[in-house]
Amino acid sequence: MDLAAYRRSLSAAEPPVGLSLALAALWWDAKGDWDRAHRTAMEDKTQDGAAVHAYLHRKEGDLSNARYWYTRAGKTPAQGTLEAEWDALAQTLL
Repeated sequence: MDLAAYRRSLSAAEPPVGLSLALAALWWDAKGDWDRAHRTAMEDKTQDGAAVHAYLHRKEGDLSNARYWYTRAGKTPAQGTLEAEWDALAQTLL
């Protein structure tokens, strides 16, 4: 699946079958369901899950918690827009 197909899948009621937890969390976020996105990201114990978790807390405005998760992901905290971070995460995870 490429980024364009992933974006098209947002018109569905549920994420596509076979997505990683990190991609499913981003999918729920794009659908406007931050709580479900956060719950899904918490299930993912990988660095990818931690990166999405960091993004979600940054979006929430909880920057200290976001910094913790960026560290867990082995990443420098994002500085650009939330939209750019979402795109970069989705592209990397796809």
